[in-house]
Amino acid sequence: MRLSRIIMALTIGLAVVAAPTAAGAAQPQPTPSPTGSPQPTPYPPQPPVLTVNPSTVYVGDTVTLSGFGFGPNEVVDITVTITPLAAGLPGQSTVRRSDGSTVAMAPVAYRAAAPTHFTVVTDGAGNFTTTYTPDTPGQYLFTAVGQTTGRTASATLTVLARPQPSPSPTYHPTHKPWPPHGGKLPVTGDNLGTPLAVGGGLVGVGVVLMLAGLAWRRRARFGGSTR
Repeated sequence: MRLSRIIMALTIGLAVVAAPTAAGAAQPQPTPSPTGSPQPTPYPPQPPVLTVNPSTVYVGDTVTLSGFGFGPNEVVDITVTITPLAAGLPGQSTVRRSDGSTVAMAPVAYRAAAPTHFTVVTDGAGNFTTTYTPDTPGQYLFTAVGQTTGRTASATLTVLARPQPSPSPTYHPTHKPWPPHGGKLPVTGDNLGTPLAVGGGLVGVGVVLMLAGLAWRRRARFGGSTR
């Protein structure tokens, strides 16, 4: 009798334990993906961007450097490389030759007093804005490199020499044409023909009056002697 009760208790216990397992097995199980199928790749971040506004200025003007797409709160190194402008570009200095012609001065290697290396810190979105004032004409190349992410971006700037006021024209023996106005000297005084004509007429009238007076006196003298 005791043995049958023990067996019955064991049977009920096994049934209670096996019930949750059977219920879980009855639920549909997800089918595993076939081996070798490609997994979705994460979306690549956009490359950083560096801009200079405006892109062409004169020496002493201030430009705005703006960077986008760097790491949040990241220190960014900015290096400035300066090369001379090509001959003939606007703003190049010129010299005057002895024959009156002008020629652009040959560019030389410049040593700028403005910084050629500095750092900025981005905001929480990985962006920054700073200013820069060039003091030497040339072609500027700004290269920004993030110290943490290693992201790199670059931008260019053209800096022109300020135009000088044009000098007043001066005479040079080799300058042509000279004098101006087609080789004729400009008339700076009044015409002398009219005064000479008037003076000559007055002299003629005076001579006629003088002769008439002499004739009248002579006639009066002879008339008085015959009485």
